[in-house]
Amino acid sequence: MKEKISQVIVVEGRDDTANLKRYFDVETYETRGSAINDQDIERIQRLHQRQGVIVFTDPDFNGERIRRMIMTTIPTVQHAFLKRDEAVPKSKTKGRSLGIEHAGYEDLKIALAQVTEQFEHESQFDISRSDLIRLGFLAGADSRKRREYLGETLRIGYSNGKQLLKRLELFGVTLAEVEEAMKSYE
Repeated sequence: MKEKISQVIVVEGRDDTANLKRYFDVETYETRGSAINDQDIERIQRLHQRQGVIVFTDPDFNGERIRRMIMTTIPTVQHAFLKRDEAVPKSKTKGRSLGIEHAGYEDLKIALAQVTEQFEHESQFDISRSDLIRLGFLAGADSRKRREYLGETLRIGYSNGKQLLKRLELFGVTLAEVEEAMKSYE
């Protein structure tokens, strides 16, 4: 028997839906790639009000773009993230694009078990720009790799140097969580 997911999951396409339905009893809303428009946002808003929404887009530029568009309008949606290596095609005939459609059951289960929500208590946010510099996220030869590692480890997705502080605040990540996550960075 498949595990039931009560929220609607927003994905990019029908292959993502097919892969999720292979393993879970789930309803999805497909954005049909990166062509998300105002009607899509309105529909997602209605679904969110009715039963909740989890945004589960591909870990690439277009997936992040869709996620930001939805977050801007509907800040209370939940988010699930796949690591980039979990979204890589397992066979050479499937192409080279990253996608939810390529993920296996265990990776999907972990991502959906670690759903995050936007953080609303800014007064408790304890990370500063100087902390990010000290930890090597904004300067240095490997700063991009450090940000990628942090985003994957915390399952909050990749952020560039300009957006990292905002992304951490958005998901209520603490300085202690960042420091703990980076202990295993080599």
